[in-house]
Amino acid sequence: MDLLAVLKALGDETRYSMYEELSGSTRGLTAAELADRLGLHANTVRLHLERLREANLVTVEPVHRGNVGRPQHVYSLAAGAPGLGFDPPSHTLLSVLLATLAERVGADGMEAVAAGRSWGVETGKRTRSKSCVKALAGELERLGFDPVTSTRGNEIAFSRCPFRELAEAFPELVCNLHRGICEGVVESVGGGRVEEFATLYDRDPCRVTVAVELS
Repeated sequence: MDLLAVLKALGDETRYSMYEELSGSTRGLTAAELADRLGLHANTVRLHLERLREANLVTVEPVHRGNVGRPQHVYSLAAGAPGLGFDPPSHTLLSVLLATLAERVGADGMEAVAAGRSWGVETGKRTRSKSCVKALAGELERLGFDPVTSTRGNEIAFSRCPFRELAEAFPELVCNLHRGICEGVVESVGGGRVEEFATLYDRDPCRVTVAVELS
């Protein structure tokens, strides 16, 4: 499996969400089923599935269900594809290999921020919250950071870090990737900006502070 192709394929929020659905499904899914689950147009889903197929992450099988006409195309994870948490050893190994690959091709902290911001912007577009702080806290909760919002309402501390082992091994890449995610969500929702981002280097604790714009 081409790790660089995997990195590019799963670096898109929509493709990652589709891949996550396939990872957790006990059977193959059609483009229409994925579209219904994710609230997307079926044609959009098909384009992203093709990218995942090109990266050897999914396979497609034509299935006749007794109806006259063209068969349905059913998508499943390819053999050997990472399980994104459903197969923890493979997930951990893939994360380490991708981080190692990123370092070897010369990726730095600024590029990690940019990659995370791109992800965060797409995520922010899907939130229903009009508050950038609440939207960010919700996304951090979904990712497993157990966020705690301060009484002032603009500082979010991370009670735990689901990326901790990886962050300790690759702090510049992983912490800046996380910062980028936070910046992207806030930027996408609007009404504020990330003013401070304390990482493993600070240990007091890891947290993000959002400067909220007054209306």
